[in-house]
Amino acid sequence: MRAPSLLAVLILLVLVSVQRDAAAATGVHHHHRFGREKVTTLRFYLHDTLSGKDPTAVLVAHGANATSRPGDPTPFGSVYATDDVLTEGPERASRVVGSAQGLYVSSGKDGRLSLVMGMDFEFSDYNGSSFVVFSRNPVTVDHRELAVVGGRGKFRMARGFAVLRTHYLDTGNGDAIIEYNVTLLHY
Repeated sequence: MRAPSLLAVLILLVLVSVQRDAAAATGVHHHHRFGREKVTTLRFYLHDTLSGKDPTAVLVAHGANATSRPGDPTPFGSVYATDDVLTEGPERASRVVGSAQGLYVSSGKDGRLSLVMGMDFEFSDYNGSSFVVFSRNPVTVDHRELAVVGGRGKFRMARGFAVLRTHYLDTGNGDAIIEYNVTLLHY
């Protein structure tokens, strides 16, 4: 029997490579050592409260000359620690579905309300599983998108995006209710 020619071997390798790339381009989900990749969509409301006797976000550090003013409740350079409530609907009395803990830094100068957020979103309906957002949040933009950069539990190795819409914002004290529509790819 004759040995296969180098040309035949190269053609076979190219065909296998093209087939693999075509499967990836069509969105065919591959098995990973963690199992099959899944897509999960979530919709919830985050309640961020800076005012009152029981705030869910508190100032932990601030930059020089950082003073709250009407219309700019989180001045440039301010750092907040958060433990925000997540609910099914926009009303605070809605069913609680989880919490969001982390930090955000006010990164908008000259009164532009913009934050850089690093937050872990944990869900009781998923046995405490969570995903992590680390992204810029231009608060005054009606519909904005944040990056999902990781996850744990049922959302292990999550990546994706969160589309946000401000449901309520008090520019005097910074209290806000934000609608999140999240798409996660995870194992």
